[in-house]
Amino acid sequence: MEVDIPDEVLDGVADLVARSRCTVALTGAGISTASGIPDFRGPQGLWRTVDSDKFDIAYFRRSPDEVWDLFRLLFTPLLAAVPNPAHYALARLEEAGKLCAVVTQNVDGLHQRAGSRRVVELHGSLKDAVCTKCGARLPLADVVKGRGAPRCPLCGGVLKPDVVFFGEPLPRGALEEALELAETSDVFLAVGTSLTVYPANTLPLRAKRQGAKLVIINAEETALDHLADYVVRGRAEVVLPKLAERVLNTLS
Repeated sequence: MEVDIPDEVLDGVADLVARSRCTVALTGAGISTASGIPDFRGPQGLWRTVDSDKFDIAYFRRSPDEVWDLFRLLFTPLLAAVPNPAHYALARLEEAGKLCAVVTQNVDGLHQRAGSRRVVELHGSLKDAVCTKCGARLPLADVVKGRGAPRCPLCGGVLKPDVVFFGEPLPRGALEEALELAETSDVFLAVGTSLTVYPANTLPLRAKRQGAKLVIINAEETALDHLADYVVRGRAEVVLPKLAERVLNTLS
């Protein structure tokens, strides 16, 4: 059941965003659950039924065929997912000039499909597969059919989904951009994320240390609620459209 959100809380957050010079949103799995994509660590999270060790990079190197078959089962249905009102709300805020960027832990590409232009993907994307030998990139949809690990048509190397596995570093350019955005923001929204995954969970702290206002929008408690200027307890697809509407009304 959705908890009623006090108007004064939404109005307070909307005022921050409307007056901000640079609002940055960090999004996690909770923003995409309304699109039919399960989260990872929630009560019905994926890692409660699937051994997350299977998505460790060392395991992938030992058993790429097994991991690819599991990946197909779990992740290829996500290719058909569509954005929900939360994704569209952030795109509206960006279009209105009130959101500098979205930094996302998600790999589903739904922010871009909703119209967001500046999206920093910390954990990679389901868009491509990458050759572990020569680095060639191919559309994931073109290689995901069949069984076992697909091979690079250029060198024969094993392809890997272009997502960050456990034990892998984050894409350096994406992390550097995310850190810079956090440190230059004056309002930082953490949406649909438990704030337990490093290093994404350090971004709100960096923003806060530089004087930004921190707003946490999540259905469950997070580890950083005590540091937030506002905590909005609710589902992203419910909260963000209401927030965007208030911000846009303030600007009109």
